[in-house]
Amino acid sequence: MTSFTRAVAILLALAAACTAAAAETPPLADHDGWRAYKARFVTEAGRVVDTGNGGISHSEGQGYGMLLAALAGDRATFERIWTWTRANLMVRDDQLLAWRWEPDRRPAIADMNDAADGDLLVAWALAEAVTLWSDPSHRVAGRRIAVELGRKLILPRAAHGPLLLPGVAGFSAEDRPDGPVVNLSYWIFPAFDRMPLLAPEFDWAGLDRSGRRLIRAARFGPARLPSEWVSLADANPKPADGFAPDFAYNGLRIPLYLAMAGTTDAELYAPFLSLWPRAEAGNLPLVDTATGKVTARLTEAGYGAVPALAACAARGTPFPPALARVRAETEHYYPATLQLLALAALKTRYPACAPR
Repeated sequence: MTSFTRAVAILLALAAACTAAAAETPPLADHDGWRAYKARFVTEAGRVVDTGNGGISHSEGQGYGMLLAALAGDRATFERIWTWTRANLMVRDDQLLAWRWEPDRRPAIADMNDAADGDLLVAWALAEAVTLWSDPSHRVAGRRIAVELGRKLILPRAAHGPLLLPGVAGFSAEDRPDGPVVNLSYWIFPAFDRMPLLAPEFDWAGLDRSGRRLIRAARFGPARLPSEWVSLADANPKPADGFAPDFAYNGLRIPLYLAMAGTTDAELYAPFLSLWPRAEAGNLPLVDTATGKVTARLTEAGYGAVPALAACAARGTPFPPALARVRAETEHYYPATLQLLALAALKTRYPACAPR
């Protein structure tokens, strides 16, 4: 079978799957948490505001907003966020997105580099929009981003398997002595299942497999957890030079994305669940991987949805009823986002764990 024939076969199969999926009710449809989220964090213009980070916006947040709107079946909000994203972040000389927009700066974008997770989230959201609303413009836009991401950010023949660079500039072996450097929280596993709808010529399945291998291999220090930034210059992963060797804020997303993809391999979740034995505590520690010492504690309740979903996926542990309520009115953008994503996955992937 030629690569062209294979690509056509994949697209036809996905089109059939999309037709079936479109008939299902989106998991966040009519959800109080989504209504509160868009009222607090999405402006009338479509900018998703990171309230815990000085009110900035970024490609990650725009992608999350678009994805959550798709998961709610909320086309009006999806289009509003997508319109702002196109106008304000798609200002590079390629099809990728500038990663950070600051409301108090002129120009608002001071750094034209992209962020792979933001690019991937926006492309994934557009793929979901194709399924929901059959608008050819979403497919065209999503394909442009996905193809550019595949060409510029995926290293297809790296020693550790296909790799996802965190951005176009600054992370490759040509850019730094300990390169390539990766961030495992940028491996958005549920997105890899959808990217063939947009760009079937890239090895998304290989990227999925390499991410899982790296999560097993990048277990540093007494807590056996990955640092945020991982060097793959040598045979064994190690914390990247010039960065704190911490399992920190972004790393929360690793077990979340595994669970969102339907992963039930308990061994993959083990170090995370050892760090977070009680999901309802509202007191999630982050650690220095070199020493195992706690560097911060996340107290907002929404964060608890991540270990709760991971415990459900790994062990079948029931999801705590208290975590079904999203406190977007009082909590910041990031925990509210992670909680809504977890609730959508709970409904679609793990209904047996859901509160009765």
